[in-house]
Amino acid sequence: MSKTLLELKDITKTFPGVKALDRVNLKVEEGEIHALVGENGAGKSTLMKVLSGIHPYGTYKGEIVYDGEHCKFTKIADSEKKGIVIIHQELALIPYLSIGENMFLGNERGKKYAIDWDETFNLADKYLKQVGLHESSKTLVKDIGVGKMQLVEIAKALAKNARLLILDEPTSSLNERESKALLDLLLDFKKKGMTSIIISHKLNEISYVADSITIIRDGQTIETLDKKNDDISEARIIRGMVGREITDRFPKRANKKIGDVMMEVKDWNVYHPIFMEKKVVNNVSFNVRKGEVLGIAGLMGAGRTELAMSIFGKSYGSKITGEVRINGKKVVLNSVKDAIEDGLAYVTEDRKGNGLVLINSTKMNTTLANLKGVSSKHGVIDGDKEFLVADNYKGELKIKCPTVEANVGNLSGGNQQKVLLAKWMFAAPDVLILDEPTRGIDVGAKYEIYCIINQLVEMGKSVIMISSELPEVLGMADRIYVMNEGEMVGEVDAATATQESIMECIVGSLHKEV
Repeated sequence: MSKTLLELKDITKTFPGVKALDRVNLKVEEGEIHALVGENGAGKSTLMKVLSGIHPYGTYKGEIVYDGEHCKFTKIADSEKKGIVIIHQELALIPYLSIGENMFLGNERGKKYAIDWDETFNLADKYLKQVGLHESSKTLVKDIGVGKMQLVEIAKALAKNARLLILDEPTSSLNERESKALLDLLLDFKKKGMTSIIISHKLNEISYVADSITIIRDGQTIETLDKKNDDISEARIIRGMVGREITDRFPKRANKKIGDVMMEVKDWNVYHPIFMEKKVVNNVSFNVRKGEVLGIAGLMGAGRTELAMSIFGKSYGSKITGEVRINGKKVVLNSVKDAIEDGLAYVTEDRKGNGLVLINSTKMNTTLANLKGVSSKHGVIDGDKEFLVADNYKGELKIKCPTVEANVGNLSGGNQQKVLLAKWMFAAPDVLILDEPTRGIDVGAKYEIYCIINQLVEMGKSVIMISSELPEVLGMADRIYVMNEGEMVGEVDAATATQESIMECIVGSLHKEV
């Protein structure tokens, strides 16, 4: 008979104006992989922050029972001493420190005032080997990819003698191969007796790896499904998450009206901003039409983001050459201001780093790209008008926040993404480049964003969607370009394209180089 390792009883957590958790219950058995799922803002991350001590005892109601002991964690170090280690969606690594230094930061080896570097790097190498990462622990973190960084975080957790590993959206920035390897690693840890809690919006991964699934909706526990006895299909999980069936993940457009070319890019070349001899975009040409959703597919590192940012006011790259035409007119986009004025918008994949000002309100972030739209003729911002604009988008995009005066940094990831989309919609562009617009967003919120994309193109706007999720590109795009290693290697009609045909374009381009 399995032993209960963790039990959360009637956890209630309130923020000003919002009850984030309302008597939530969770039971995790020793040695299992337990998934925690729900829509953005459902309370998943908040619950894990309560468990790990980030929200300390006294700031919430309810009980934490871990390994038979009632726990009152006041800081994260308290939970880590018990072997509870959380890995957040935003990786907490310092780029210019080595892997080994990062792994033992705050958990140093040696005497009080003298770090034993030999022990540090030897132990780091040992734990890196356990997670299957073949890198020297003396390598700087900045010199490894995101997939490897995720493995470093797991190795760092092992170095803290983790017994319960909590992973918040661990595969959100990984490609399919890296994601599969990470999930298989969790299954391997399970065989060795480790218990894991995984939060993820990728339901296919949940079905693959989880033994039990607890669904949270609007801060309350809805149900727990057991892999042995219950249906844990994606459709069943979605019904629990959103309270209804979603029969079609990608809403259809009834009347497609694709018109003339809205934007055309010719012979576009971009070099790396630091390593200026390295070409990251090589002689790329493409176009997007009025009323069209154009997909750009490719593996991570294909150069899609570099292409988009270099076009958007040269916000990335060096030695940029090529031609951009919008509405048939040649435009010179030397700055973000130029790009906005010529009807171009770019919704970044990095909402927290480059997209939003997290210390400011939802209202201020919504109007940031078009201050003229909420200003008097003398250039003074009209606070009432700004509030009405932001409040209108709050309702239209179903942004969950108590008021638009609320700090955008306190919103869930999905709601932050909606604010970012509202920001650029208010700028009234002709062309929107959406870079991974649904990363880290639940299926319900994804559907809402897909509907907004359809509304935009029905209004005659053009949307360029960059996505690493091939089903998303196939489900939403009218036409798809395939990009690999800085080049456009194929163009396909989305109506006849398949995941296999897109991958064939990528693999075929690699064969040509041999």
